[in-house]
Amino acid sequence: MRLTLTLMVAVAALSACDMPGNAPIASAPVTDPYVTGANGAAVYQGDVNIPGSRLPGDAAAPPAADTQFAAVGNTVYFDESEATLSDDARETLTRQAAWLVQNQTVTATVEGHADEPGTREFNLALGARRATSVREYLVAKGVEAGRIQTMSFGKERPASICASEASCLARNRRAVTVVSQSEAGA
Repeated sequence: MRLTLTLMVAVAALSACDMPGNAPIASAPVTDPYVTGANGAAVYQGDVNIPGSRLPGDAAAPPAADTQFAAVGNTVYFDESEATLSDDARETLTRQAAWLVQNQTVTATVEGHADEPGTREFNLALGARRATSVREYLVAKGVEAGRIQTMSFGKERPASICASEASCLARNRRAVTVVSQSEAGA
């Protein structure tokens, strides 16, 4: 009995203590944006025009910048140990430049890649030259230079894992343009 009484006093004393950092909890009314429809299904009643309140898969929501950009082609390929743009690469980059000029709030990073043969240092330098070739072409087509960054992955991020098959190695000799919404335009 004495032990029970002591424990009850201790619990009461501890619960009365004001712990530092315990800020009062503010309360706000909570509204449920869903109502139950006639057939028992949940029906959304919220305002979809408020940013961030769109439903996943909502057709009215604009597609992400990277999804739109992928439609113009985000990858160009190079010959072995080359950083010269082919005719096909220039066609793809012309479409990329037009898209970037139309979407001024988007920035781009050009990633240069290389295939497996060669030293790590050689492939990093080759990836850098490929990324720079793409950047210079995009700038020449009217894209503001400050919106494009370059980086080289060398042979560290292959598109395909292959030992010596020529068609497989060719897929790794590339430059990929990755777009993102700039902080200023977000």
